[in-house]
Amino acid sequence: MKSDEYYMQLAIEEAKKAEEIGEVPIGAIIVKDGKIIARAHNLRERDQRSIAHAELLAIDEACKALGSWRLEGATLYVTLEPCAMCAGAIVLSRIEKVVFGASDPKGGCAGTLMNLLQEERFNHQAEVISGVLQEECGQMLSDFFRKIRMRKKQQKMISGNP
Repeated sequence: MKSDEYYMQLAIEEAKKAEEIGEVPIGAIIVKDGKIIARAHNLRERDQRSIAHAELLAIDEACKALGSWRLEGATLYVTLEPCAMCAGAIVLSRIEKVVFGASDPKGGCAGTLMNLLQEERFNHQAEVISGVLQEECGQMLSDFFRKIRMRKKQQKMISGNP
C-alpha cells in the first residue's frame, strides 16, 4: 500500500499543472482500493467557473469512473484544505477520508475555520488527516501569490501609478 506522502506528491504534480496555465496551484487525487480513479487541478480562471476547484473536478471524474455518486471507501488527497463548497461536496459524495497539505486560514473548512467534514449533524463524516507535505504545498501557494503581487507592482510602476 502506498503512503499518504506518495499520493500527496501526485496531487502536487496536479497543482503544478494548474500553475503552468496561470491557475492557483491546487491539485487533487482520488484513490479507491489502491487505484487512482481521478486527478484534477484548479481550472477556475481558464473556465471562468467559480466551481472549477480541483476537488470538485476530481469528485466529478471519480463519479464518472465508478458510475456512481457514492464514493464510499475513497480517499481524496488535496494540496490545500478544502473550502466550504468542496467540503460540502466531499460529505455529499461520501468520501471516506480527506488528506490535505496546507491549511487555509481564510477558507479552510476541514478544521481551520470550521470542520464541515466531521460535523456530526450531517449523515456522513470523513476522516481528516492534515499537514501531509504541508511545507511543500504551502510554499507552492506562497510563491505563486508572491509572483502575482510582484507582477502587479511592476505594472503599476510601468504605468506611472506607484
